[in-house]
Amino acid sequence: MKLPDLDRARSEKLLSFSDFMRSYNENLPLEFPRASLALLREFKKAHTALFKNDNLWSLDQHRKKVMDWLTSKRAE
Repeated sequence: MKLPDLDRARSEKLLSFSDFMRSYNENLPLEFPRASLALLREFKKAHTALFKNDNLWSLDQHRKKVMDWLTSKRAE
């Protein structure tokens, strides 16, 4: 019998704004930029198409995009 994929379930779970920020920053390597509520609000404003579920975020859908956006923002 196949066990449930807990990592996948964690990645696909819909999160609030602050829960996403906490999960995003958790175990993030030091060289990666951290997310803040202000930066996530700015990201959401710039990427409205990613938010079909109102204010809900998921690591699966948003983490990589936020990471790339924060990295490019830091380079500016």
